[in-house]
Amino acid sequence: MLAGCKHGEPPTYVDDSGAQATLAPIDTASADASADAASNESVVDAGDPGLLPQTTDKPDANDAIFLARMQLLWSAILLDDPDKALPTFFPEAAYEQTKAIEHPDADWRRRLVAHFRRDIHALHVDVASTGVGMSARLLRIELPEKRARWVEPGEEGNRLGYYRVYGTKIVWTAESEEHDFPITSLISWRGQWYVVHLTGFK
Repeated sequence: MLAGCKHGEPPTYVDDSGAQATLAPIDTASADASADAASNESVVDAGDPGLLPQTTDKPDANDAIFLARMQLLWSAILLDDPDKALPTFFPEAAYEQTKAIEHPDADWRRRLVAHFRRDIHALHVDVASTGVGMSARLLRIELPEKRARWVEPGEEGNRLGYYRVYGTKIVWTAESEEHDFPITSLISWRGQWYVVHLTGFK
């Protein structure tokens, strides 16, 4: 369930249990933008989780680390900087553990990450085309948690299982008008959601 907000108040995401987490948008036009971004990067930078084993823990869309990753993704789109968003993407080492294919490292770099970078650039152009520029602000994340399902080992060429959810939306606002764009697919690693397909399947 999504909670509205008044002008000047931080937007919130409320789950079915009533728990509430604040989603404070990064304002890249402010003097504190670099500090905000550095803070978010420090939250999500805890070494390489892909080097650790997978778990069956189900991710929580209200989790502070997930929300920090979404802030990084939004900041990367505003700044047209795909490298900034890489902590939001499914880790390479985790992909190598998960996929039962030849050269998963090359598939991760040449296909998945290449398309992710292209999508960041395209979304930057979309936001810029509205004419609002850096005044655009992240409003909320709409993640349909009830649609998330566990993908068993052996499905989709995988040797390990994970949770997957389709149809997440990032909702942003500028000049009192709401806009959104979809995140096509998120998958889990060790109880955290990561982007694997940002815009469509490639």
